[in-house]
Amino acid sequence: MHLHHDYADHLPEFVAATHGEEQPDPKLVVLNEELAVQLGLDTDWLRSADGLDFLLGRDGGHAMAYSGFQFGSFNPQMGDGRAMLLGEVDKDGKLWDLHAKGTGLTPYSRLGADGRGTLSSMLREYLVSEAMHALGVPTTRSLAVISTGRPIQRGHVQPAGVLVRVAASHIRVGTFHYAAQSGHLQDLADYAIARHYPGADYREFFKASWTARLPPCLRGCASALSTG
Repeated sequence: MHLHHDYADHLPEFVAATHGEEQPDPKLVVLNEELAVQLGLDTDWLRSADGLDFLLGRDGGHAMAYSGFQFGSFNPQMGDGRAMLLGEVDKDGKLWDLHAKGTGLTPYSRLGADGRGTLSSMLREYLVSEAMHALGVPTTRSLAVISTGRPIQRGHVQPAGVLVRVAASHIRVGTFHYAAQSGHLQDLADYAIARHYPGADYREFFKASWTARLPPCLRGCASALSTG
């Protein structure tokens, strides 16, 4: 299966290479065949052992860096501590992210974390995201949920699982926080414009996609870019 790594190639400062951990007994719980077909993916291959390894990130990918508010304070570098961008699928000239969650530790994992998630939480996200999509609410889509055969402790022992989700990209408000902190704001804005709003200038981009939702600290960044 051919994947692009467009985000990582254009913004290497925003990612860290990682691999999904080996799983003791992976089994496909649910595959969104309709979405897979829309993306041009081979559903039979995704159900195979090689397909499961791919969905679990065993072929490698990138954890994405971002900032955010954690435990009541601003953390300038958080990032995917239990997830990874597998890469992008090109469908009719448009890139779609494949992003796996619960695949194990990454370079951005917190001390003491295990990089995993419960099967129940992954199934819940699958159901909620697909319900929101059906209601016309823009959100990530869910491609697959895989049980790993691994028990994990979350209050009580539960089976672990991995969710693979799809989105036009996984650029977050926190990605712009990270860019502002690290001095790469214009690089990220240029990439986001080229990928999502080709031909727009900075002012048009922020007006169309972010300004109404930006916190005050980033409104200043938007103003600086649009006038700089």
